[in-house]
Amino acid sequence: MKNLLLVGGGGYIGSVLTKYFIKNKDIENIYIIDNLIYKNQIFDKKLRDNKKVIFIKKDYRNNSSQKKIFPKVSDVVILAGLVGDPITKKYPSLSDEINLKGIKKLIYKLNEFSNIKRFIFVSTCSNYGVIKNKLANEKSKLNPKSSYAKAKIELEKLILKDKKLNFTKTILRFATAFGLSKRMRFDLTLNQFCMEAVLNKKIEIYDSMTWRPYCHVIDFSRIIEKVLFFDKKKVDGEIFNAGSDINNCRKIDIAKKIKKKIKSLKIINVKGMLDPRDYRVSFKKLYKVLKIKPKYSIDYGIKEVINYLKKKNIISKDIGNYKIRKF
Repeated sequence: MKNLLLVGGGGYIGSVLTKYFIKNKDIENIYIIDNLIYKNQIFDKKLRDNKKVIFIKKDYRNNSSQKKIFPKVSDVVILAGLVGDPITKKYPSLSDEINLKGIKKLIYKLNEFSNIKRFIFVSTCSNYGVIKNKLANEKSKLNPKSSYAKAKIELEKLILKDKKLNFTKTILRFATAFGLSKRMRFDLTLNQFCMEAVLNKKIEIYDSMTWRPYCHVIDFSRIIEKVLFFDKKKVDGEIFNAGSDINNCRKIDIAKKIKKKIKSLKIINVKGMLDPRDYRVSFKKLYKVLKIKPKYSIDYGIKEVINYLKKKNIISKDIGNYKIRKF
């Protein structure tokens, strides 16, 4: 039986992971450390009240929480951080402390506990930055365009090169997430486009022809589960792009798919370069080694999010990684 620790598990992806892993009979407890740093962020009451979930509302850097929890866990997934380019630009100093320096210290602290057997670090496909006319694979040259991606790359290097780390370590470079979560985000491309379409009947698109890979949050949960229970020799010291080949898509194509659902939608291409990232990604290694393919398509995500918005009558746009709380 595994006792799982999700560092930063109260966020958009962590909330989905928690709900998903509650159903796994081979996971006894799910420990979550998260200080719920974003405004309008809460951890779902039903998840918190589940008998398998132990939620600690603390900064992951809190020493007392580390001493209390680390001796009890067997596997760790690192999700914590100020996630995304806009929020890291807005809070550069805090981003450096949380996304880089703090995680470095955390990794070495975890290494002091022999009971911790597996370690998964969630990185990002944004590390590829700009790659033209070919698919990026795990060996492609990295070309980060943000401090967020640069911090991820530095941590990847530390994790792979430091021979003193005792646990099985795996790096997952996540595609851009979409889909529903108990801690919803509408500042992610597909989710945001759906919200704008439902609320305003128009979508304004910067850099409309740029490519990204996309992945549903449940598929991320399936991939992490696969790594946690897979042959250690095949995942130790490995990097996997986490996503789906069929979900490589341009922003304009996502908007056009949404227009099929909302016929009155107006698509506005805004001139000027807001985000230079432009890359398509190969997920062949994920399929070949882990024998897993994501299930959920962009079309599925669009239908799911639009139906949610119509039922919930969402009127606030301040749902996402926009502002942080003062502590």
